[in-house]
Amino acid sequence: MGSIKLMKTAKIGYVILSLIFCVIGVVLIMAPGAITPVLAGTFGILLILFGIVRIIGYFSRDLFRLAFQYDLAFGLLLLVLGVITIWKAEDFMIFISIVLGIYVLADGLLKVQIALDSRVFGIKYWWMILIAAVAAGIIGCILMIRPSGSVLVLAVLLGWCLLAEGILNLVTVLLAVRIIRHQQPDRIENVSIYM
Repeated sequence: MGSIKLMKTAKIGYVILSLIFCVIGVVLIMAPGAITPVLAGTFGILLILFGIVRIIGYFSRDLFRLAFQYDLAFGLLLLVLGVITIWKAEDFMIFISIVLGIYVLADGLLKVQIALDSRVFGIKYWWMILIAAVAAGIIGCILMIRPSGSVLVLAVLLGWCLLAEGILNLVTVLLAVRIIRHQQPDRIENVSIYM
């Protein structure tokens, strides 16, 4: 698969799965009683799919090398989290509130760096990535700490966390990934490590 096809696949996958995360987040905020083992299984599958998309993004060669630079590790992490979420569907809330909180906090922190790098690259709306990253990081931290043990409160926090992560990924991929039809991937040719 060519580099541009990989980038398009990753970008489209990011957008679709981020929108799904936003929708699930809104549903959980509006109807926190919707948490069921079936939702846990569905959520596990979404984590696996998003992990695959992030790995594809890492191996694409986007022009700025910003949005996908940490996606190999995060993609593998999402694959593992997805499998565990499906396997532990009955303990979904306890598991996911801690692990997803840590994941979103870490993703937010790394995307702060992406925002600052975007500024250096001259991306006009780099500050949108920064605001979304800080907001997602704060919400991830709150979910991880879990100020209340109530399942309904955790479901609402999970909804906010998914919504923040979905928005963060949408903003990042739409602002920092550029697909240019005749873009040539970086190549280092005829370079000897022994000079």
